[in-house]
Amino acid sequence: MTTLSPAKNVLGTELMACSYDPLTGYYRDGCCQTDASDAGSHLICARVTADFLAFSLSVGNDLSTPRPEYRFTGLKPGDRWCLCALRWREALEAGVAPPVVLEATHESALQFVTLESLQQHAWRQSSRS
Repeated sequence: MTTLSPAKNVLGTELMACSYDPLTGYYRDGCCQTDASDAGSHLICARVTADFLAFSLSVGNDLSTPRPEYRFTGLKPGDRWCLCALRWREALEAGVAPPVVLEATHESALQFVTLESLQQHAWRQSSRS
C-alpha cells in the first residue's frame, strides 16, 4: 500500500476531501490525491454542471453513464468530482468550466492552470447550493 505525504491544496493549506458520494479521486478515497502513477492528473475538485457533462461527452469522456464494473454510478449536475486537470482546462477554453472547490483541489493543478483561473471559477456555497 502506498503511503502518501500530507497533501496541500491550491491555497497552500491541507487538502480537503472532494466527495465521498459519489466516491471520487484517483485512489477512490474521496480526495484529489495524486502520485506519479496518476497519468490523468485527477487534481481539480469540481462541482459538475449539465453544460460540463455535455461537453465532456462531446469530447469522448462520458461521465454521466453508470459503469458498475468500475464502481461508477455516473455523475449528475451538482456532484463533486476530481477532474483531470487538462480536461478542466479544455472546458475552461470552451467556456464551460465547472465551478472548483479550491480547498479540495490539489496544489499540483497549478502545473496545468493558473490560480487566478481557478479562483475565477471558485464554487461559492450558498443557500441555493
